[in-house]
Amino acid sequence: MRHTSLGRAAVLLAVLLAGPGRAAAGPPAVAADLPPLDAATSLLVVAPHPDDETLCCAGVMQRVVAAGGHVSVVWVTSGDASELDLLLLEHSLFMRAGAARDLATRRMREARAATALLGVPSAGQLFLGYPDRGVLQLLTAHRTEPYASPFSGAAAVPYAQALYPRHPYTGASLEQDFAAVLERVHPTLILAPTPLDSHPDHRAAGLLTATVAQHLNLLPAVRYWIVHGGEGWPGPRGLVPGLPLTPAPRLHGLVPAVFALTPAEEDRKQQAIEAYATQMRITAPFLLSFVRSSELFTTAAQP
Repeated sequence: MRHTSLGRAAVLLAVLLAGPGRAAAGPPAVAADLPPLDAATSLLVVAPHPDDETLCCAGVMQRVVAAGGHVSVVWVTSGDASELDLLLLEHSLFMRAGAARDLATRRMREARAATALLGVPSAGQLFLGYPDRGVLQLLTAHRTEPYASPFSGAAAVPYAQALYPRHPYTGASLEQDFAAVLERVHPTLILAPTPLDSHPDHRAAGLLTATVAQHLNLLPAVRYWIVHGGEGWPGPRGLVPGLPLTPAPRLHGLVPAVFALTPAEEDRKQQAIEAYATQMRITAPFLLSFVRSSELFTTAAQP
């Protein structure tokens, strides 16, 4: 995948910065703050929207699969509220609810293709179908009163592909469905968005994970990642493989664990990101900024 001189220079720079042994055969060492990744690992990645799981965790997912472990991804929403995508689909400022649901169907299809590239089996591709840009509302004002999505027009899960179709858009229902996923997967490692993320769906997904995991005595298994980490992050924007991911400004006060990717894992991560054709049309430079030689995780949800 590294066709440009800039990409080759970045790889060389990363090798020099890593010091002796970076170019040695075999996968890099796992960060001390992550548990061993082996055949006994059951990894669950919590993704607010289709594509988040690949941006944050494609390297770890590949490593668990290579070790003989099991990987599952649970998507809290199906991405039915991407206004720029809807504008491109509709060619109009007036959005149809049907178009939002069609977009979600397309994004779920892309999510299956992307995660299959990373080794996730179809049985581990789990969609909850809750409202894009509405998750925080469910955990606050709509714990028991159903929330109606202004994009899809739905007040309950409208997608037949979801685990629990027709479940109401309430916080209580979301927590119940998420707990059912944890009991189904029996994860030994959970990678979830940090509540410090600037996107409300991401913050809500992190809070949801921490709340339910604590109730099920799984909180020690949770590690946190960030996608919307501050203006201009990650930088530089665009595809510059071989560079390490720098800590996000919004994680100030936290020291993230560094998970180093092999060049082959970086290449496969790029392929998986590019499987999200709908998102690549509008945010390609941002998405490709996550093709880096490392992924970062924190043990604490906040300082």
